[in-house]
Amino acid sequence: MEIYDTANKLAEEIKNSTQYKNLKNSKENLFSDPQKKELIEEFEKLKQEVQLMEIKRANNQEIDEEDKKVKVAKLYNVLIENKDIKEYFDYEIEFSKMMTDINKIIGDAIKEVI
Repeated sequence: MEIYDTANKLAEEIKNSTQYKNLKNSKENLFSDPQKKELIEEFEKLKQEVQLMEIKRANNQEIDEEDKKVKVAKLYNVLIENKDIKEYFDYEIEFSKMMTDINKIIGDAIKEVI
């Protein structure tokens, strides 16, 4: 049971981290504006489509040749012109980096058995 206590403590520490709080507050602020929310959601959808396209390409599957990467890049460039959206993306990157680091620490600790 101790391992679950540790996992719950880590989860609580993540929620109390500056990275989490900054991202959460920024997202709440952005998503209170319907136009900004819609832009962010459109960007996230396009990003997922590009990721799917890359997976299909890696598996030699047929893909839609519409260049979604260009659309994502163009939309990103438009979005970061807005201070609040750019700040949200920056906080998203910081949080993602923290989570990647945590996953790496855990992964390194158990790599002998996986």
